[in-house]
Amino acid sequence: MAAVTIIKLTGENHQDIDRVASQIKTICDAGGISLRGPIPLPTRRLVVPVRKAPDGEGSETYDHWELRVHKRLLEMDINSGKDESALRQVTRIEIPDTVSIELSMRVAN
Repeated sequence: MAAVTIIKLTGENHQDIDRVASQIKTICDAGGISLRGPIPLPTRRLVVPVRKAPDGEGSETYDHWELRVHKRLLEMDINSGKDESALRQVTRIEIPDTVSIELSMRVAN
């Protein structure tokens, strides 16, 4: 039975995300597994305006603090027991603290 593993990488530092995605890609290339991605998803910008002088004196000036959340999506096609060993290798990759990884599986039609 064929299955598709969807890997979603999110984090603040896009270089760390790309490094993890390239490691997954090399594992798939070495194992002969078809891989779609890494597909860059839209970057989410979180902007928080903060007033510089909170006591009300002077003009209203603001600092704008920003956090960018980068996302990448990868899809691995898993067909047999040999391909499952590659999935085990993916779960053993050393992932930096700035990157979160989400794995989900679905049966391919």
